[in-house]
Order: sequence, then structure tokens, then C-alpha cells
Amino acid sequence: QVQLVESGGGLVQAGGSLRLSCAASGRAFTSYAMNWFRRAPGQEREFVARITWSGRSTYYADSVKGRFTISRDNAKNTVYLQMNSLKPEDTAVYYCAADPYTSNGPRSSGAMNYWGQGTQVTVSS
Repeated sequence: QVQLVESGGGLVQAGGSLRLSCAASGRAFTSYAMNWFRRAPGQEREFVARITWSGRSTYYADSVKGRFTISRDNAKNTVYLQMNSLKPEDTAVYYCAADPYTSNGPRSSGAMNYWGQGTQVTVSS
């Protein structure tokens, strides 16, 4: 089992920044690639970013590319999502998730083994 706990969400004005954290406990953190997904009101959950277990490869949704950065600190069992130049359309509940695949590229939500409870991000215009 892996337990994931997100933090760092909140209310920010458009153009601002937030950094989300996801702390993992349980089984070996480095066994998993880590992901961020989000779900906006009335919409399906969508992929945001993924980082492989080593941190050497990252992938982003086109909607956040160039604005968001995913990173991980394996010594602290934590993955981060730095979000800059935030837009109102980034408003959503953000979830971190773990998948066991070593291949490169993004993964669908169905491939995730573990999920956090989510943290709300609200961007005002």
C-alpha cells in the first residue's frame, strides 16, 4: 500500500503561482512513477503531468506545458507540482497518483495504482 497526501492548494489570482506537494508513505516510493491529475467542476478528470521514478523524464498536458513543472525528491518521498502563470481555467481539484510502469510517456487515470484525496486550487480572474 502507498498513502498519498496532497497539500499546497488554495486561492490565487490569475497570473500567480502555487506549489503543490504530495507526500507518500508506505511501499517504496521509487517503485512508482508519479502523476498529477485534475478535475474541474462538471468535467472529467484529466492528466496534468507525470514524472518517472528516477525523475529523469517528465511529461505534460499541452494545456500546462511551459507553465507547470513536476519534480520529485526521492529522499523525502515527495512529488511537487510548481504552477506558474495560473489561469482561471486551471481551477480544479488536483490529485497526485502513483503508477508502477517504467515506460516513458503519459498514462491514463485507469493505470494508476494509488490516489491522494485531492487539494483544491482556485484561480480568480
